[in-house]
Amino acid sequence: MARVISKTTYSSLLNSVYKLPYRNRVQTLQKLFPQLSVDTLKCVVAQECQRRMKGSHGRLTTSEAVEVLYKRYTNSISMSEEPGILLRLSDENGLTPALLARSIIERHYQKSDKTKPAKLLVSTLMKNTALIDDRDLAFETYLCLLEDDEYGPIAEAAKQSIGYEYEIRLRMELEKCRVSFLHEEHLRVKGYDKTPDIKLEIPVAVDGQVINWIESKALFGDEEVHRGYLKDQLYSYWNRFGPGLVIYWFGYVEDLEKIHQNRIILIRDALPMNMIFMEQNS
Repeated sequence: MARVISKTTYSSLLNSVYKLPYRNRVQTLQKLFPQLSVDTLKCVVAQECQRRMKGSHGRLTTSEAVEVLYKRYTNSISMSEEPGILLRLSDENGLTPALLARSIIERHYQKSDKTKPAKLLVSTLMKNTALIDDRDLAFETYLCLLEDDEYGPIAEAAKQSIGYEYEIRLRMELEKCRVSFLHEEHLRVKGYDKTPDIKLEIPVAVDGQVINWIESKALFGDEEVHRGYLKDQLYSYWNRFGPGLVIYWFGYVEDLEKIHQNRIILIRDALPMNMIFMEQNS
């Protein structure tokens, strides 16, 4: 299935994502965009969710908005409504379950003078709901975390795990191709601070371009994502090691390479199999 997406298709995909409720969006998107892989759709949905939640979090920082949601929650508890109260509230308000649960926890632990609880406490409770002092809130939060594939500690842990999985996959594929390289841990031992995932000991050529390093990204690359990585990571790799390659394993929007202007950073959705070893031409 396609993983390199035209700008038109990507724009249409985002418009569809915005119109759908937060939960169970991927199943609907599969029907609308059958040419795209499930992994690509999941990744796009998760990234857009993160962006939208940054904006939504502003709404939940106002005491009035949180108070309304908290009263609705406590009223539902007092009326012995079926479990899943916070899930239903999240659907109604266009918020991810985990973000809503976090706001309710903050309000629950708010002091009498309306001082908010420490962020560390809230984060700890989100990671271990058994520590929440209210049984109903503990269970409601637990349900929210189970249902939220895009935001919260479980989603973040899954993201980190997938990222590491694809780094290992890249190393294994390079070893299979008999490419000599140093990985991130090797480079840090040597004293480098900002390091790519892979530094090739002997450069290779891909489509006529010399490659000195490879960065693995287990996500979808759109312009906003890529510009962020260019600023925070990729340009520093280019300055130190020269031209390189970024792999967006779940696909990317076409023409991203044009952003770099004169700095050569190739973009692919898998390790290229047409690598030419530089020593072969020496």
